[in-house]
Amino acid sequence: MTAVRALVRHELRLLFCLVLWMTRRRHLTEGGLAFGYARGQGPMMFGFAFVCVVESVTMSVLLRDFPAVHRVWLALDAYTVVIVIGLHAASVVRPHVLDSGCLRVRRAVHVDLRIPLETIASVRREFRTTHARTDGELDVAVGSQTTVTLQLGEPVAHFTFFGRRRDVHLVRLHADDPDRLVEEIRESTAVAPA
Repeated sequence: MTAVRALVRHELRLLFCLVLWMTRRRHLTEGGLAFGYARGQGPMMFGFAFVCVVESVTMSVLLRDFPAVHRVWLALDAYTVVIVIGLHAASVVRPHVLDSGCLRVRRAVHVDLRIPLETIASVRREFRTTHARTDGELDVAVGSQTTVTLQLGEPVAHFTFFGRRRDVHLVRLHADDPDRLVEEIRESTAVAPA
């Protein structure tokens, strides 16, 4: 039952993000600095949505002699297109946020990790395209890339999609402007370059 609740919550958050995106608003904390990460994924996501539309048209032709199946399939295909666009919208309206007390590392509606600034031991710009899953590390990649690495002085609790707790001491994330993000974190925390 917990998995079903997590999936329903995920879908509702995606739909809410789609509304925010259409109204050109973002999900930010008051006074926080936003750092986007969705710039490079837009064409790929819209390409994927286009492929879904082509598949819908093709299946519509193939199922024209089966009206009941055709209607169900068309509804599922339309919902798939909405979810794909919602994933991109969530990435746009939910950027990373740096405020006076913490850094919120986000990835659409899947990841929302709050890192208190006092726990950041070092920050550096580091471009990586390979990420081995390692205990105690969290990779928040976009297009299989991360551009900023945060070393934490003490572990921070990260909760997975289904609510499982993981303590992380190293966080890698992607930002469209990694140099600015690293500079702002250093100014906010007074940490030395790594």
